[in-house]
Amino acid sequence: MSAAELRRRVREIEALQAKTRELAAGNVLTAREAAAKAALAKEEADVAAREAAAAALRLFGNDAELVAELLGVPAEELEREAKPVTAARAKEVIEVLRARAERPRPRRSRSARPTATSVSAPAANAREIAGPDGSRTDAS
Repeated sequence: MSAAELRRRVREIEALQAKTRELAAGNVLTAREAAAKAALAKEEADVAAREAAAAALRLFGNDAELVAELLGVPAEELEREAKPVTAARAKEVIEVLRARAERPRPRRSRSARPTATSVSAPAANAREIAGPDGSRTDAS
């Protein structure tokens, strides 16, 4: 193997190693961004869960045992989740829920389907044939 061939192979290996490092760095950045987005989504979901727990407790007169039984969660956990939520924020959540409950639900318009009578009518008339004088007669 010549010296020129050795230098060419060394350059190829170095280029491959540089490309591998570049891809690894790119993977790290992508994973970190995904982790940051997931952490933000988790935090938002945790806040929403705490606010929902506080609103439910408030709507049920702070009866943690009843709400816990309805939701199938321990009452202590429910109270712990609801505790950091202020009463004002719980009221806001309740107002949003009431507004959503009062809003009429959008109704889907059903597509016009042919009725059974309109489909069967041509089948019933299939056996009739017009006679020579224009009157309808039975084909059988």
